[in-house]
Amino acid sequence: MKENILEIEKYAKENNVPIIEKDSICYIMQYIKEHNVKSILEIGSAIGYSSILMASSNPDTVVTTIERDEQRYMECLKNIKKCGLDKKINVVYQDALELNLTGVSYDLIFIDAAKGQYTKFFLNKGGVIITDNLKFHGYVGKSETIESKNLRQLVSKIESYIDFLKNNDEFETEFLNIGDGISVSKRKNEK
Repeated sequence: MKENILEIEKYAKENNVPIIEKDSICYIMQYIKEHNVKSILEIGSAIGYSSILMASSNPDTVVTTIERDEQRYMECLKNIKKCGLDKKINVVYQDALELNLTGVSYDLIFIDAAKGQYTKFFLNKGGVIITDNLKFHGYVGKSETIESKNLRQLVSKIESYIDFLKNNDEFETEFLNIGDGISVSKRKNEK
């Protein structure tokens, strides 16, 4: 398995596919073990790197992961099969915004997809929501210094999402300075 993970990391680097930072995934894997997380919804599979590591964290953990890019979806399927985790990870080829998850709940939702859409993915009825890339390579909090309009707009959306988390009455959020910045949100009545 370790060899397969190294291969996936190499592929990601060579093909410019963003994958979660090691510190962040280590924290999430530890969280899964400590809280005996059994069901995970991952929004944004990319090539399967984080879903493979999350599914391998705990023998009882199953992951449903959603990817809308066909090439990444196919690479994700290949990597999951190569790691022998195709019985523990269900890969859905669809835009997460179009997926109907009414009545479905997960122990953990991991959001690592379109940064500008984070608020729309914040949908867990029970359980915990972990979001990645909240520092966005150090740009968050410095949007006024960014020259690129597209980048400035993206960073502004992440900043709005952070405000949404801070002011959310239903969830209590802890912000962690791990990797590229992650948040752990728990429903207040579930603590």
